[in-house]
Order: sequence, then structure tokens, then C-alpha cells
Amino acid sequence: MDFSKIYNEKLISPKEAAGLVKDGMRIDYGWGASMSKTFDKALANDLDRLNEISVCSGVVLSKPKIFDADPEGKKVIWNSYHSGGPDRKRINAGEGGFYVPLRYSELPRWIRENIDVDIAVVVATPMNKHGYFNFGLNASHQMAVIEKAKIVIVEVNKNVPYCQGGWEHEISVNDVDYIIESENEPLTEIPAGSFTDVDKKVAELIVEEIPNGATLQLGIGGMPNAVGSLIADSDLKDLGIHTEMYVDAFVDMTLKGKVNGSKKNVDRFRQAYAFAAGSKKLYEFLDNNAQAMAVPVDYTNDARVIGSIDNFISINNAVNIDLYGQVSSESTGYKHISGTGGQLDFTLGAYLSKGGKGFICLSSKFFNKKIDKEESRVVSEFPRGSVISVPRPCTHYLVTEYGIFNCKGRSTWERAEGIINLAAPEFRDDLIKDAEKMGIWRNSNKR
Repeated sequence: MDFSKIYNEKLISPKEAAGLVKDGMRIDYGWGASMSKTFDKALANDLDRLNEISVCSGVVLSKPKIFDADPEGKKVIWNSYHSGGPDRKRINAGEGGFYVPLRYSELPRWIRENIDVDIAVVVATPMNKHGYFNFGLNASHQMAVIEKAKIVIVEVNKNVPYCQGGWEHEISVNDVDYIIESENEPLTEIPAGSFTDVDKKVAELIVEEIPNGATLQLGIGGMPNAVGSLIADSDLKDLGIHTEMYVDAFVDMTLKGKVNGSKKNVDRFRQAYAFAAGSKKLYEFLDNNAQAMAVPVDYTNDARVIGSIDNFISINNAVNIDLYGQVSSESTGYKHISGTGGQLDFTLGAYLSKGGKGFICLSSKFFNKKIDKEESRVVSEFPRGSVISVPRPCTHYLVTEYGIFNCKGRSTWERAEGIINLAAPEFRDDLIKDAEKMGIWRNSNKR
């Protein structure tokens, strides 16, 4: 079959692709570093003729051009599956931007069963000799979007790495409606993570809990990055990777010989992930690398799959924790920050794992510039409007620079005592008073 002929028959200009958009349509822009840039630019230049459309994306790493073309959100309703810096401001300002609450593991099914997609824009590698485009850094839920879309547009970018996968990581030219050739923009990178002394202290506490042969999941942020850095320079060995987001820390661990996947119960010797975002080093590492396996997120984040992997270690960040052991990770008050993502998925899955541990880590306090003083991240009550990401029955280990506390099997007063010990010392007396008012404090005979 002459795939090049089919390719050329479906090739259109970015301007023609944008012209396919009609009022009321729902367009999927892709995800993370694989979010559309060329189609986005063309659509931004064509917004004047449209009244209102919906656009979906998640983990946005760079500001879409349609934001500049429609700063007040009059024409574009932005739907975020997981917010990043560029769309957080739009959501909090109420300028046509909204978060879509979901557990990340459910996203492929959620798309297939609950929404309509008019146009899917798929950022992909150039077509190979067999007529296939590779999704590169984003297997996640891409095939679910394609299956629901009325129109599928592939945006070819030569800078997209070819990422080997398990399934649902490529599409045939026969299943594409249109092709546009991008301007081959460099993929957006996440700057190399830095971490503080507090991050390092938390990381040291967690690394002590990790056995040889463990399988790891890391969230994004300073503390998980610090854990990864310490692991890379530790004596740990035979580690495995099974994660939603592939980050630079995994590259460092692998290059320093800590990761081989030999002890994994499933996908032995492979590093499974749903999407990747990070530095150019990460993108080059993943390019045609047989160690790494891009798969749908309903596999990576399935608590049953996670639970089947022995010694699974999950490490994620939080904004606040309360005295009941509830975790708030995606908002502070009514201010939206990110999303539920896979935090609950991995907390549940790690606990199901034989020898598994799910860590939620945070600094004990932060400096609030608005009131010019330090505040505790360990609270008796969350700021009004805060979203609970992990409910108290599901919480496993909580970690600050002052220690680790295992919430499992603990009553409300035992939790209050253990969690208060994670707070900065200057806040503990007030937290004890609050716990007394809440009826969850006991003057233990041990004092």
C-alpha cells in the first residue's frame, strides 16, 4: 500500500484545519508537552468568526495562543483535566476556564462514555514506513479521544520522540481524517527541578523506607524531585518504575544504575508510564528506548494493577493536611491549583501492594506573603472551599520534615496526636487546643 499517497491526500494547511471548527464544537488539544501548537496558533488567528467553542486539555506547560486571542474567555470555554501554571490563572479568574473533576485513572472510560469530541488534534511523530504515527510523550487517554472524535487531525512534529509502547500509542494514516505539518516547534520543557533543605529532609525520611527491588511512582514537585535525586545517589538497587508521569528523576536513577525492573511482578524490565514531561534530556532518553513503555492511564493508574506489584512506593505532594488525616492537594480555599490527578489512585494502589507504602509529603509551614507571616500546613480546618483530594480512610503515610506518621489503624485522637507531631513546633499548642474543641484529643497517660 502506498501510504505516502494517502498521507498527501489528507494533508491540509493549518489555516484549513482551523477552518473546520464551527460554533459549539468541542476540540481536544492534547496533553502536556504534546499539546497542539501549530493548530492552536491557526485557531487563535481565526477566532473572530466564531462565537463560542469548548477546548479540552491538561497539564498545560505553555500558554495557548487562543488565551491571548480571547483574554476574557468570551469565545473559548477552557476545560482542564489537570491544571498547570498557564491555565490556572484563567480558571481562578473565571475567564472562561474551568476544571473538570476526575480521577485520572478514569479518564479514558470517562471520555468514551460521557463526552462528545468534535475535533481531536493529535501531536505525533512523522509517519513511519508502515503508515503509523506515534503519539510520542502522551499515550495516556489519546486513543479514547480519537475513538470519540468526529474529526481526527494529526499535527506532525519532527521533534516529537518516538516512544515505544504497549498498546494504544500509535494511529494508522487510514484512521486519520486530516494531517497538518507543524512548524516543528521544540517541545515545551519543564525546568530542572530544585529543592530546599526541607525537601531534602523529607526525602531522607522517605528514602529510608524504600527497600531494594521496590517499584516507584513520583509526583511532580520539589519533594518528589528530592527523593529521586537521593535515590540516584543511594545504595538502592533493582528498582522498578510504574508511574503516571515520567519525570527527569527517573532518567537520573536509570543512568546511575538504580533501575532495571527485575523485581517487578508485571511488565518486568519495563518502565511503564502514561505521559512524560521534563527536560530535553528526558525527551532524548525516551526516544526509541525499549526500557520505557507508554501505555494508557487506565492501566498505569489502576489501583488493582498497582496493588499487584510488590513493594510499590508512591510519593506525592500536598498543600495541606488536617488533624483527621484528610489531604488537600489541588486547591487552597477557592483558589484552584492543579487537580486530583492520580494521587488517590496511587494512594489506594500502594496500600493494596504487598509491602507497599503511599507517602503524602509536604513542608510543615510556608510563608504567606499576603499577611507577611508563616502559616502551618498542618491545620485543624482547611481554608473554606478547599478540596479534599484523599479522604481520611485512604490516607497511608504523611510526611513533613519533622517525621513520618502512618494513619492506618489509628483512631481520631491517635491521628490528631501523630499529625500534630508533624507540625512545626510553634504551631503545636494551638493545634492541640483545636483538637480539644473538636473532641479528638486525649491527655495520654504517657505524658
